[in-house]
Amino acid sequence: MTDALRAAVRAAMPLARAELERLVRIPSVAFPGFPVEPVREAAEATRDILASAGYQGARLIEIPGGQPAVYAEIPAPPGAPTVLLYAHYDVQPAGDGWQGDAFTPVMRDGRLRGRGAADDKAGIIMHALAVRAHGGRPPVGVKVIVEGEEETGASHLEASLADYRQILQADAIVVADAGNWKLGAPTLTTTLRGVVKAVVEVRTLEKPVHSGLFGGPAPDALVALVRMLAGLYDEAGNTAIPGLTREPWVGLDYPEAEFRRQAGILPGVGLAGTGSLSEQLWSSPAAAIIGLDAPRVEGAGNALVPVARAAIALRVPPNHDPAVAFDLLERRLRALAPRQVHVDIRCEGLGAGFAVATGAPAFAAAQRALERAYGVPAVQMGSGGSIPLIPALAAAFPGASIVMWGVEDPDAGIHGPNEGVDLDELERMALAEAIFLEELAALRS
Repeated sequence: MTDALRAAVRAAMPLARAELERLVRIPSVAFPGFPVEPVREAAEATRDILASAGYQGARLIEIPGGQPAVYAEIPAPPGAPTVLLYAHYDVQPAGDGWQGDAFTPVMRDGRLRGRGAADDKAGIIMHALAVRAHGGRPPVGVKVIVEGEEETGASHLEASLADYRQILQADAIVVADAGNWKLGAPTLTTTLRGVVKAVVEVRTLEKPVHSGLFGGPAPDALVALVRMLAGLYDEAGNTAIPGLTREPWVGLDYPEAEFRRQAGILPGVGLAGTGSLSEQLWSSPAAAIIGLDAPRVEGAGNALVPVARAAIALRVPPNHDPAVAFDLLERRLRALAPRQVHVDIRCEGLGAGFAVATGAPAFAAAQRALERAYGVPAVQMGSGGSIPLIPALAAAFPGASIVMWGVEDPDAGIHGPNEGVDLDELERMALAEAIFLEELAALRS
């Protein structure tokens, strides 16, 4: 059966590429301030693609306060389980640094490039291909939900899950918003770190004052803030916030050479932190200073800074409570603050982590499907990022096994300029998903 599915996926690839290019051309950025018409256009295009692949009842679901989701299904044969497939059609803003227009798909350097080509419009095409390979009649029930505002971090679908519990009920959930640790290496993502977003502001003076006349005893807000931020790390570069601890990691041992290449680390620059790369990336806390409000170097006045702010993204291990992590972060920053400065710390967002139940039969079925598609055993990796809907789905459907995989390899450049998907990887992952439907059916035979 594998050979037949492989041939069916391969035959459908020209259509799949055309459908992906159609989606990439639509600038479906769901962030506030961007036009809403392209977002709805992408939802409608997604609906049409799913219907063409053989899904029934493909339709838009209006989400209160948010962008529409797309839903479609194929009823289960008698006695067969049902799987829910997830992807999202919204994308990050284009940003700078593109070679050409971000929303004009083009083949370059072996990839189909364009914003959303990998994250996550390829996930939509993967779900369409898997069903098309079965001629629209898979051996299990299949439901698909495609979200329209995952990238914004403010998923209204998450808040509305209770309203759609009946139609989304399934025995397994497949999230196609992850990927292989490198091209051609079949990978299952088993953990997601949680995230805390915070802003810390330090005030010391009523106004800027001359650094020659007042510098020394007059406290500089930027100096105070820099000292506080530096105190979030130990001498080796590990994030050091009392109460936040590492968790053990079992899975892929990330090779340093591959990590340095994928991250673009400059020659001669050492790595931060201690312990294995896998442990640091996927099961350890990690604070990043992602924004800083301070005077620009160019044209800077010779004055002390009265107020400075920093944005912090704190990643926490999968089983840590992000609300508790924010409290620990706030406590640490206040303890590090020089005396008598005014400090304001506010939480800008929390995202829960997640750990997959790797002993579930459906997870084993996914491993077998990847091995049949790729010809080599699958490995397990974590993700330093987060997908807010997954913990919500796990809570809403506690009996459903969750599988995370996809086509977003580290060289895909998601969220950055010149994002691109490897079409051969899309073909292999679509085959794996088609085989997974077969493996899932065998669990009830």
